[in-house]
Amino acid sequence: MFTQTFFIVWRESIEALLVVGVLHAWLVHHPAGRGAMRYLWGGVLAGLGGAVALFFGLVQFGAMLPPEDQDYFQAVLIMVAASLIVHMVFWMRHHGRTIKRHLEEQLTGHLHHGRLWGIFFLAQIAVMREGAETVIFLQGIFSASHGTGSDIAAGIAVAVAAAMLIYVILQLGGHYLSWRVFFFLTETTLLLLACALFVTGTGYLVSFGLLPYSDPLWDTSLLLDDMSRGGGIIANLTGYRAMPDGVTVAVWILYWCAIAIGYRVQTRRTGNAVQEVS
Repeated sequence: MFTQTFFIVWRESIEALLVVGVLHAWLVHHPAGRGAMRYLWGGVLAGLGGAVALFFGLVQFGAMLPPEDQDYFQAVLIMVAASLIVHMVFWMRHHGRTIKRHLEEQLTGHLHHGRLWGIFFLAQIAVMREGAETVIFLQGIFSASHGTGSDIAAGIAVAVAAAMLIYVILQLGGHYLSWRVFFFLTETTLLLLACALFVTGTGYLVSFGLLPYSDPLWDTSLLLDDMSRGGGIIANLTGYRAMPDGVTVAVWILYWCAIAIGYRVQTRRTGNAVQEVS
């Protein structure tokens, strides 16, 4: 639980810091930007508030459900979280190179026309998007795992501190770790985590009788037992199972084939777009 919580909050915190950093740096260097700084920070606080409200809303909604529907709600959260993680990876691959320019163009338009509240809403939407994704990811992870409140709190606290440290290092010039390397490593880990959530989600579907149950196809417990501490961490982060059934193996194959096809299609579209521009 700690490891999954740490990675999700760490990655999303860095993305939020990246967006806020772009907005802040532009306003600092723009002649009319300093007067709009309070709108920026007001939007950041509003975005964080919206994410917190979403968290408590999901918790309250889940608590209101009858006991027999709790597992279905958890299964839906797990599948939604996994789908959003995959969507986020592909979205960042497509928009990562232009997000800075896009944000600066929006800021220029808002300042030029005196729409300072536009800066507020721009920051609010950017932060709330990352915050809402974090909430849904964590809700899905919580549903798929069993951990204590101290694990969750520790994971969040350490992740935020680590995100700030990594962000500062990267902003200082990226001598130790470039943005490209950072996003490649975290993108790979996120895809593995999404696979783990899909495996857990399909386990719920098997328990509901919606997918067939079968005996394990093999047993690699002697090499790595997913019930041990180290094996459990790997299982939670990658979807590894020492004794996988047919549904689990099918999920692995279908998931990674879909990712490979998605990468190929996206790369081809990006190449075509670059050729059209040139």
